[in-house]
Amino acid sequence: MLTPEQKARQLIDQQLEEAGWLIQDAAKVNMSAGLGVAVREFQTSTGPADYALFVDRKLVGVIEAKAEGSLLGVVAEQTARYLTSTTKFVQRAADQLPFGYEANGDEVRFCDWRDPQPRSRNVFSFHQPKTLQGWLADGDDTLRHRLQSLPALATHGLRDCQVEAIRNLEESFKHDRPRALIQMATGSGKTFTAVSFVYRLIKFAGAKRILFLVDRGNLGRQTLTEFQQYVTPDDGRKFTDLYNVQNLTSNSLSSVSKVTITTIQRLYSMLRGEAEFEAGNEEESGFEAEAALTAVRPKEVAYNAALPPETYDFVVIDECHRSIYNVWQQVLEYFDAHLIGLTATPAKQTFGFFNRNLVMEYTHERAVVDGVNVGSDIYLIGTRISQQGSVVEKGLPVQHVERLTRKKRWEALDDDLPYAATQLDRSVTAPDQVRTVIREFRDVLFTQLFPGRHIVPKTLIFAKTDAHADLIVDIVREEFGKGNEFCKKITYGTTGEKADDLIKRFRNSFEPRVAVTVDMISTGTDIRPLECLLFLRDVRSRVYFDQMKGRGTRVISTSDLQIVTEDAPAKTRFVLVDAVGVTHSDKKDPATSERIKGLSFKDLLKAVSLGSTEPDHLKALATRLARLHQQLSPAEQTIIGTHAAGATVQDLAGRLYDAVDPVKVEDAAIELAAAAGEPTFTLGPEGEEIPTEPAEAYFRQAEHQLTLAAVAPFDNPELRAVLEKLHAQKDLIIDHLSVDEVRTSEFGERFSPAQAAENLARQQVDKFRAFIKEHHTEILALEVLHNQPWRRRELTHRQLRDLADALKLESPDLTPAHLWDAYERLDKARVRSSAAPTGSKSLLTNLINLVQFALERTDVLEPYALTVEQRYRQWLHQQQLAGRLFSEPQQQWLNMMKDHITTSLTVEAEDFDYAPFGDHGGFGRARVLFGDELLPVVKELNDVLAA
Repeated sequence: MLTPEQKARQLIDQQLEEAGWLIQDAAKVNMSAGLGVAVREFQTSTGPADYALFVDRKLVGVIEAKAEGSLLGVVAEQTARYLTSTTKFVQRAADQLPFGYEANGDEVRFCDWRDPQPRSRNVFSFHQPKTLQGWLADGDDTLRHRLQSLPALATHGLRDCQVEAIRNLEESFKHDRPRALIQMATGSGKTFTAVSFVYRLIKFAGAKRILFLVDRGNLGRQTLTEFQQYVTPDDGRKFTDLYNVQNLTSNSLSSVSKVTITTIQRLYSMLRGEAEFEAGNEEESGFEAEAALTAVRPKEVAYNAALPPETYDFVVIDECHRSIYNVWQQVLEYFDAHLIGLTATPAKQTFGFFNRNLVMEYTHERAVVDGVNVGSDIYLIGTRISQQGSVVEKGLPVQHVERLTRKKRWEALDDDLPYAATQLDRSVTAPDQVRTVIREFRDVLFTQLFPGRHIVPKTLIFAKTDAHADLIVDIVREEFGKGNEFCKKITYGTTGEKADDLIKRFRNSFEPRVAVTVDMISTGTDIRPLECLLFLRDVRSRVYFDQMKGRGTRVISTSDLQIVTEDAPAKTRFVLVDAVGVTHSDKKDPATSERIKGLSFKDLLKAVSLGSTEPDHLKALATRLARLHQQLSPAEQTIIGTHAAGATVQDLAGRLYDAVDPVKVEDAAIELAAAAGEPTFTLGPEGEEIPTEPAEAYFRQAEHQLTLAAVAPFDNPELRAVLEKLHAQKDLIIDHLSVDEVRTSEFGERFSPAQAAENLARQQVDKFRAFIKEHHTEILALEVLHNQPWRRRELTHRQLRDLADALKLESPDLTPAHLWDAYERLDKARVRSSAAPTGSKSLLTNLINLVQFALERTDVLEPYALTVEQRYRQWLHQQQLAGRLFSEPQQQWLNMMKDHITTSLTVEAEDFDYAPFGDHGGFGRARVLFGDELLPVVKELNDVLAA
């Protein structure tokens, strides 16, 4: 039985070997055996190091090994001692060795002691010898050193919000924060911002490689285009003329690419060592798989020598709003890299994953105020059927449509068929309900929505299903009296024309004017000329709905807009037409790590395709497939066989059952043991054969093989699509009999720039007040201002800086300037401003008056500079009345002291050696002017002005 320490050593040896290290005992060292040699129990002046690491015959670091289960957080000091201990006869990389590791078999921590502020961090495994060799070649100029001295950002061509995002991100790098989140409204240029900072990280920080993860395949292609079109601000050439960018369409990684673009699904496939990955699995939005993702166990990854953790220095995670962190967290954390998240709509778990390091918060409201987004008008269309449903009476003929083949037949109903509004376009379709909405939309389009126009604005309609989308397309063409090119369906089910080509035409050409989608272009896709969104489906996810609305918020120049819509004067807003109550339905945040019970058939298929091998999921899917098998015609079985390598639905169900059947697993384990030459039986006392149970390893291997064979067919998205259609109620009932009518047709909420500014200001003020309430006992400046105002003289500039840093960490828009603007917008009558330079809204000292105003201790908010100025004038007046007069040179010095107090809260004698005092003779000159009165005057000003 191995001790915990022995077990840890065994695991550490395995991890080192996987990373390419040769392990040797101290008594049998052979430095020429390979590039990297790890020597056990290597003697130093302070005792033997558990492992000494040699690269190219040179000692570069040590590993401190602890027993399995040991905490490693406090072991770094012990490692540091060995790094500085002297050694005999060997070449050293430096007097203090640069690389220190702590490990217990389950966890590895690493510190590069050449960094500006050496800090231990968790890494997936040990770095490869060639990696350490490359780092050593950099000398003391480590990546974290280079991040400390990035050159000033060239702001030409960047929006203010993009400048702020990049600067804040680089400030986060300087503090060596491993994760950072950038929240920027849809349409504000997140990808352009990312390409800008990626360029700087490569050119100025010397990043070797950067990974760019996208939500789905078409966004990867869109991101590649962004890199290809990016003109570098200092060089003038295109990004891709300088650096190679690879958008992965296979599992083969280019060795020369500086930037790799891929989906997280493909990345996981590569980490598993798979040679290929089905491209169709990259085309579906993460929102569609939300329930399935929540049901899947977290993806477990193993070390991959072909793609080691040090492959990338930075990982950019685009559209990181998805509730993926419980599933993909190990994949994201595999690389020893800074993680940078980009999103317009973060969920709660997004903030947690990025350690609440929100370096940029640029909301839709702020983007509308800045003119980076356009606001929206909501127009409500309500019909009787969409609000109440309907009833088809028994005995009347209705049309049935087979979902898979689309064959139609007429049958009379045996009973009344009532259906609710929620069943519309799921199990029952009422064409007149769609027609009534589209007809009303057509009739108000040029009278109320876009008065005076005659060309249909670019319009995106959200449908519930692919079949629903087909119906909408036909009705739109008919009601507008247009041909096929006028309205197009763009979904995963689009056939003939490629979806990417259709999206490009919708964006850049006159036709189509109307596109109908389910999910494909609901997130991320950039279609700037879009002026109208029509919702014919409800959405209950807050994040998803915000993303869908974001399709309309993007700004476009009038000239570019008129290329595709020549009668559009300008895009100053978009119209959201709500025909299903989507703007009023309850919205929820994405599910967290709780498992969702009772998964739908679609979600079960998706869960298995994403890697779920939980027995409950496999059994549930097998049961539903077995039931489906009984309902299928021979023709339908044949269609399935073409997508499942000839297997029937019964075959698919049987394999799933086998994977969780203990008997089948045992039989397979016995076969594996026999194939390996293991005895499968022993002889009894009378010579009879008694079966022997295979070793546990064979059971695990058998379970793995059976499970892999069972779930592999479901990797094929085409098979899943066919099964989903067949499993759905076989017949979709078409209610041609119910006649609908419009009940509501009117504008609802209008979201103008002025409203956006007020909403933004309200949010900022509410966050500021909540912060004060929550932290008034933790932050010294707040404690003084909140509970003990008589101690205000004790406040220091450093304490105010701590308060400002804490506010900015809470939310990047809680700066003195932003807060000042917020209060000024909400309560202008009680907010004063100053034109003097020292009255700037951004002054740190303004926090004093902002806190007092938030606590309702003052009736008027004025710049701290005005407060100081008023006290200063009053003090001078009092001195004059007392007969104390100051010469003009003395007055000049008093003014400088007053200005210094305005910005720094106090002035001290030692400040006189620095600007602006130093430029006027410094302390010596002040002493000559004021004599023995100098220090009393300084103290008096501090007491009076900063009180």
